[in-house]
Amino acid sequence: MKPETVEFLTAGLRPLNCRACGTCVLVKKNSVQHTSIQWTTDASRSCPVFAERKASGAQTALLDTCGNLSDSIDAALKDGLLEVPE
Repeated sequence: MKPETVEFLTAGLRPLNCRACGTCVLVKKNSVQHTSIQWTTDASRSCPVFAERKASGAQTALLDTCGNLSDSIDAALKDGLLEVPE
């Protein structure tokens, strides 16, 4: 992969642990509505919500996140650990 492609895909990503299960992901807010999440582990093994959905037969590849991680991202924004660019 070209260095500029890697920079585009990874710039601004910050590690964030889910407050519910501790799973670490990389997160970047691109706007109020748009959040980039890069999973650093197999979500169906590290996130109990993804694991439950996989066990029930759901396609976890179609899931962006779980409510617990969304809440953790919102809390990180409120705490100033993540910022929305202007």
